[in-house]
Amino acid sequence: MSVSVKYLGEEMHPLQISFFRLLVSLIVIWPFLMRMGGFREGISTSVPGLQVLRGIVGSTAMVLGFYAIVHLPLADAQAFSFSRNLFIVPLAFVLLSEAVGLRRTLATLFGFAGVIIMLRPGGDMVLGLPVGAALGHAVLVAVATILVNIASRYDRPVTLMFYTGVVGLMITAIPTIWVWKPVGINDLILLFVMGTLGAMAHNCFIRAYAQGEASVIAPVDYTRLIMAAIAGYLLFSNLPDAYTIVGAAIIISSSFYLIRREAQLRGAKN
Repeated sequence: MSVSVKYLGEEMHPLQISFFRLLVSLIVIWPFLMRMGGFREGISTSVPGLQVLRGIVGSTAMVLGFYAIVHLPLADAQAFSFSRNLFIVPLAFVLLSEAVGLRRTLATLFGFAGVIIMLRPGGDMVLGLPVGAALGHAVLVAVATILVNIASRYDRPVTLMFYTGVVGLMITAIPTIWVWKPVGINDLILLFVMGTLGAMAHNCFIRAYAQGEASVIAPVDYTRLIMAAIAGYLLFSNLPDAYTIVGAAIIISSSFYLIRREAQLRGAKN
């Protein structure tokens, strides 16, 4: 999906790409909503306010993430996105009033050191719009992850995807008008492929975190950085530099420690 977004971003604004991503997602999940007892039954939710909030957070995160993918090397955009696990610690403290121990605090600070390294102090990368969008995406995905964990206790994955799509279309529709560009048949096909892949990824993400241990899921998710680096080099001639490699390694190692530590604490409580 990221490769498709980067190709499309050469001609389209990330807002327009996001609009099509959400629109295609709704088209893809429509048959599944019908199989769940009809449209009304499929969209029925016991937590409507939470679903709307999750849709706002998730769709905004998508727009920021697409902007980062379009304007940064693929590997850099993906590496910055992994910092979302670092933001979960302070967000859990603020939003859920969770106690944060010394180990998790130090691991989080160590991870943010990796973010600073990726920013290349004194180098060629500056804290401009693309990097700000990437970090904003990470923060909002961290919030969305917490909301998904809560919402998935009440509603099915397809229902969550429906509200993300509807709320997201409402948010992106008006600003997309101002950046709209005509869409050719080739771009339309790629947009449909991108939207379908995005819908599949979103469904897998929801199911994974609803049914599995985060400490088991994380190592698999980190392979995305390797895939992004390979795709960026082969398709866009972007080769990750030492700053990206070292910073990403620090972010991933600290994130993995935080996830493992969380699993240990939950095991101790049980």
